[in-house]
Amino acid sequence: MARATLDYETSNSAIEAFLERPSIRTTITSLIIFNALTLGVLTYRDSLPGAAVAILEFLDGAVTAVFVAEIAAKLWVYRWQFFRVGWNVFDFVVVALSLIPGASVFTVLRALRVLRVLRLLRFVPMMKRITEALLKSIPGMGAILAVIILVIYVGAVMATNMYGNTANADVREMFGTLPDSAMTLFQLMTMDGWSDLLDTVTDDGHPYAWVFFLIFIFVGSFAILNLFIALIVEALTEEQKAAIGEQIESLEAAMEGHASADVTGAIEEIRARDESIEETLGQVEEDLVEAETDRSEMMQMLREMRAEIQSLKAMIAARGG
Repeated sequence: MARATLDYETSNSAIEAFLERPSIRTTITSLIIFNALTLGVLTYRDSLPGAAVAILEFLDGAVTAVFVAEIAAKLWVYRWQFFRVGWNVFDFVVVALSLIPGASVFTVLRALRVLRVLRLLRFVPMMKRITEALLKSIPGMGAILAVIILVIYVGAVMATNMYGNTANADVREMFGTLPDSAMTLFQLMTMDGWSDLLDTVTDDGHPYAWVFFLIFIFVGSFAILNLFIALIVEALTEEQKAAIGEQIESLEAAMEGHASADVTGAIEEIRARDESIEETLGQVEEDLVEAETDRSEMMQMLREMRAEIQSLKAMIAARGG
């Protein structure tokens, strides 16, 4: 079998062409959505009739069988090339999780079959582009996360020293130890009930606690957390630029192909005209040669006639003399 192409535009076998049809991708997408709804309804199995649960379980198994058949066909077509594409590996893992037995020991893993819904991220182009942008921004997120951890650690040390040594049980629960202070500051960074935290600390005899709280909120929440949004927006912008660049390249290629065809046609037309002109010039040259030959013959005849006339004049003059 010819080597598969790993794209949607070309194919080297009938099975590959079948798998890459838009209708097949649409069918798989529809089955993913249908299976997601089925799994959602099955969460109410205790309140559903037994027959309905059996039907839903059968449909879930049927959809799983279709997914397994799709992955098996792709493995047979693409062979080891299949694992060169990250999305293919993701599909393989998600479908493999669907085959985990339903025994109690596998109950948690069995629940992971709902991950099949995430296959929509691949089949919906916009979702796929957003997901790829998020994945590309992970290295930058790691750097921002390191900054957040550092800020929380510094703030936790300060808060523990300032507010941890107290008889107030609520404040001691929030800032009594370094881990407690770090967890409280993380909650403060998310601005979850920050005013209640501030009131509790202020009532414990720290009237200027608002200065520390507001500084930490501005630095941690308004500045650092927004870096995540900026990073994701930048990644999405790069993906959009890449998509626009691909479209521009395809348009330029199409225009170049069209222009090349026009130039080729013009060249052929010029060549045809040149050939016609060359034929015409050749005919004119032949006519000129023939005309030159006729002229030479006429000049010769005129010379002969002049010689005869001279001879006759000489004879007449001799007789007259």
